[in-house]
Amino acid sequence: MSAPGAIRRTAYDSGLRVVTETMPEARSVAVGFWVAAGSRDESPAIAGASHFLEHLLFKGTSTRTARDIAEAFDAIGGELNAFSAKEYTCYYARVLDRDLPMTLEYLCDMLGNSVLDADDVDAERRVILEEINMHEDTPDDLIHDVFTETVWPGHPLGRPVLGTAETIRAATRDRVRRFYRRHYVPGNVVVAAAGNLDHDRVLKLVERGLETGRRVRASKAPSLREPGRVPRPSPAVHVRHRKTEQAHLMLGTSGLARHDPRRFAFGVANTALGGGMSSRLFQEVREKRGLAYSVYSYHSMFTECGLFSVYAGTSPGRAREVLGLLRREVQDVAERGLAVDELDRAKGHTKGAIVLSQEDTGGRMSRLGKSEIGHGEILSLDELIERIDAVTSAEVEAVAAEVLSQPMALAVIGPFRARDFEDVAA
Repeated sequence: MSAPGAIRRTAYDSGLRVVTETMPEARSVAVGFWVAAGSRDESPAIAGASHFLEHLLFKGTSTRTARDIAEAFDAIGGELNAFSAKEYTCYYARVLDRDLPMTLEYLCDMLGNSVLDADDVDAERRVILEEINMHEDTPDDLIHDVFTETVWPGHPLGRPVLGTAETIRAATRDRVRRFYRRHYVPGNVVVAAAGNLDHDRVLKLVERGLETGRRVRASKAPSLREPGRVPRPSPAVHVRHRKTEQAHLMLGTSGLARHDPRRFAFGVANTALGGGMSSRLFQEVREKRGLAYSVYSYHSMFTECGLFSVYAGTSPGRAREVLGLLRREVQDVAERGLAVDELDRAKGHTKGAIVLSQEDTGGRMSRLGKSEIGHGEILSLDELIERIDAVTSAEVEAVAAEVLSQPMALAVIGPFRARDFEDVAA
């Protein structure tokens, strides 16, 4: 049996990896199949293929219909879902511990034996087009795609995960199937599980589900994703005219790659700038002036670079004022770093958020999967906290100066014309 709290990892010759964390106090198990295939792996002509495929894997296998799958998980009160991102796709479930065998059987069947029926492709095409329409009608979501396309024009990381209406209409079963066959091989898959489980039992269930003798040895073991061309941040300004009640603003630039050792220091800087209720942006824009309900910053990390951005939603008449405040606070952190009390508060906030996110099986499973598929290593909670505690004021000042002094792109959605922001390019 696996020891309580133990994280165990098994790698097969094919490159398939299984990582688990035992939580004997839990009554549930969360399982995720993480596939190293996302929107950055698509050519422009098939943009949205990874997300399209994510939908199709729920439509049935050679032995089960979509309804069979849905009814099986509803019957046990389980959660079954998936999401697509720029560098990976995850299929996950959260169930009672007794239902782990059934869950792994179904997930293995979905990933290995989906039929990708032509009628399902046409039906799901309509669903995805409606999803794109919904996304287009939600400006506080849409602004993130507009921003990444603005800051990284022409780079795979700048493309939207959903694809476009044009590429989805043009998608064919053969194109999606080719993407499936190329990327959905054991060497691109990480199985992560956390909860009341035993590692060796999980291995047997996965081997049985994936038919180890054939499928697990069906591909070469891959290395971690190799860094591609590092995109240079663009100082462009992009304004998308919409008759919205709010102006949606995003300002930002390139950040740090996921393997950069300075990521902990910059994470602390980001938290102090826009990561909580005491952050500079929240206090200056919302609390002191009442100019926004939502204002924050975030830092996303990818293989060769990261993305730093600041968001605010405000009245169109106050957009330029809010933009000035965003720029002022970003520039101040770039030039002066953080005060001692800010540094301590941001480190405490970061540590607390990490620990609280690990209080359930789903959070533990996500950490295992993201770490293994992105880093090839898994830091324990104690190691993560030690890295954050070790961050110094000088480190924060140095990395903030480097990242935040780069050219800044600006994306705006609202009742504006391009000329309304012609004079604010970085």
